[in-house]
Amino acid sequence: MLISRRQALCGAGAALAAPYVARAGFQVSPATGRSYSKRAIELVRSAVVIDMLAPIKIDFEPEFYAKPLSDTAAADFRASGITAIHHAIGIGGPTAREQALSFFAIWGNYVARNSHVFTGVDKFADILRAKKNGRVAVIMGLQNADHFLRPADVKSFYEIGQRCAQLTYNSQNRIGSGSTDRVDGGVSDFGAEIIKAMNDVGMLVDVSHSGDRTTLDAIAISTKPIAITHSNCRALIEHPRVKTDEAIKALAAKGGVMGITGVRNFVSKTDPTTIVNYADHIDHVVKLVGIDHVGIGTDSDLYGYDDTSPEMNKMLRGAYKDSYAFREKIDVDGFDHPLKMFDLADELIRRKYSDANIRAVLGGNFQRLLTATWGG
Repeated sequence: MLISRRQALCGAGAALAAPYVARAGFQVSPATGRSYSKRAIELVRSAVVIDMLAPIKIDFEPEFYAKPLSDTAAADFRASGITAIHHAIGIGGPTAREQALSFFAIWGNYVARNSHVFTGVDKFADILRAKKNGRVAVIMGLQNADHFLRPADVKSFYEIGQRCAQLTYNSQNRIGSGSTDRVDGGVSDFGAEIIKAMNDVGMLVDVSHSGDRTTLDAIAISTKPIAITHSNCRALIEHPRVKTDEAIKALAAKGGVMGITGVRNFVSKTDPTTIVNYADHIDHVVKLVGIDHVGIGTDSDLYGYDDTSPEMNKMLRGAYKDSYAFREKIDVDGFDHPLKMFDLADELIRRKYSDANIRAVLGGNFQRLLTATWGG
């Protein structure tokens, strides 16, 4: 009988995790076979855990979103320990506005139809309410701002629920340059107007996929702290989609926060690529600018890219330039399942992070930034 990759991982349990985790003896859910330290379990369960880039599901076909969330997926979200996810995808081109309106209609409706698991977000109080009620708060955003045809559109989209906008995806738009553009011209005059409009309404500015100069320009232009919701450190891996120390320092100086992704080719050049390599990026940000400016932005759903259908996986890979340098696997080993936040907590414990600092990484830092941007 053939079994899925997810079933194999659950059966393997802690064998894929770091030695420290393998010695721990407490289970979050007997169904998974995974064991964690009591301290890690208590930390994740007590923290406001925010994943600042985590689509509900990497499946954007009606066959998924037209149906209710499955009982298995609902149980996985409840067991995950995650309080809030930033649900966002890349859009762009001449039909960007129509794409954006469709996205918010489809997924806002999906959250509403599955209110036993999810809740929408206006202010940060909604995330705290979700934590109290055992729900997962869904922050609605987009990984491009091509749908803003004029500055007034920012307010219009804020009013229908958008709370975060990435300025550019990987390629040039009217706002600025993307990370895989050959030439980065920085933020345009129009882009500066869009940033101002976002500051005015309280929409979080994100530069995760932006080019180096565009990233620095946006940080300088914004009157409010901004985010790199999901990226990694170029000091550890040379890749156009990850951020320079200069950018990380500039972000921190303005009070911003950077979420670390679990995309394999952004984490390590060589295999195996594990939670250890992932946590190295957290360490780097902490050593460079302090504990207050790093968080989580896995850039994945609960199960990971490698669990998508062959057709979806092929489509996703084909949507990026060769400079992305995808390898056979996209996910980080052992950080590609619903309980990955517990793995991370145990790895940070192994590195002697204090409880307060682990909570800051898991979501406390983004809580501070989002509260300042949206209001409590």
